[in-house]
Amino acid sequence: MYSAVGGRKRFHRQCVVLAGCLLVAFAAMASVGRAQAAAPALQQTDIERAHDATQALLALYNSDKGLFETMGWWNSANAITTLADQSRIEPAAGFAPLFSTTFKQAQLQSPGFINKFYDDEGWWALAWIDVYERQGDEAYLRMAQSIFGDMTGGWDDVCGGGIWWNKDRHYKNAIANELFLSVAAKLALHSTGNKRREYLKWADREWAWFSASGMINDRGLINDGLDDKCRNNKAATWSYNQGVILAGLADLSVAKPDKALLAPANRIAIAAIKYLTDAAGILHDPCEPGCRRNGDGVQFKGIFVRDLLELYRRSPDVRYAVFLRTNGDAVWNFARSKDDHFSASWSGPTGDDLGGALGSALDALVSAASLDRP
Repeated sequence: MYSAVGGRKRFHRQCVVLAGCLLVAFAAMASVGRAQAAAPALQQTDIERAHDATQALLALYNSDKGLFETMGWWNSANAITTLADQSRIEPAAGFAPLFSTTFKQAQLQSPGFINKFYDDEGWWALAWIDVYERQGDEAYLRMAQSIFGDMTGGWDDVCGGGIWWNKDRHYKNAIANELFLSVAAKLALHSTGNKRREYLKWADREWAWFSASGMINDRGLINDGLDDKCRNNKAATWSYNQGVILAGLADLSVAKPDKALLAPANRIAIAAIKYLTDAAGILHDPCEPGCRRNGDGVQFKGIFVRDLLELYRRSPDVRYAVFLRTNGDAVWNFARSKDDHFSASWSGPTGDDLGGALGSALDALVSAASLDRP
């Protein structure tokens, strides 16, 4: 766990070497050190923010379907992950019945959480691993293992490796492969013996292919995928494509273990913070302000924030803490409507973009509230 005090001391020592850095140090220390300076009041405020947004998300839950209204299939998987993360900062939240209901009812739509899209499957696998970590029920872990087993069927030698986006074998893209890496690494953390070695083999194979695929561009950002000639298609650098890889590499760095894997993760994270934020440090996606018309795009930023927090836990950096607090504050102060719904743009104006936008905003609030907790 990163120490706010130790992080500030290290940052100060660096700034002594660099002339003119004192003001930057004061700004960073003020942001990172808020919990230290006024810990009880601030921490409670952060938790209360996350709690209030969680109630708005729960109001969208349809227990008959086990899914969230105004959300797509994969968005509901992310909502489950977000609630599992929320239960870490609010242990008495009591989400176990909801998790159990979704585990049963959502399978009426897609048995085994299997469909034609490998990225959809990856989101559900991650959700059930996160729930397993909170609940300890092996059924959730076995489900994630089963889903991953299906995902391995998407791997072939086209473009030298990697899994396809869907089972029609159309398009090798970033997100499906990042999810494949992340699920493999997390399953390795929860396995032993031959199973662990098998998941590590897949994770290593995926990262070796992905890092050489050309999808990471010259700025250190990840484009959306490969064209029909297996080259970087130079499509949008969505925030979630910069995010999922961070958690995947962070987990793999522990599962192997190999701390060298944190270096490429940090390069991608710093590039995303540099190129995908505005002058105030608020994260934006290329679809804004039109993201509210895109049921997928409204979800992306929360995923980046959530996964940056995972990297921060493995590789503390004061810039990540500042970013997480800045965006948590932005969501609450600029993007929240009076009934605790949120706009897709975190810099405002306020709106009522339900579903994925709400889940994404909650990711930002939970991540900010999690900074000072193990």
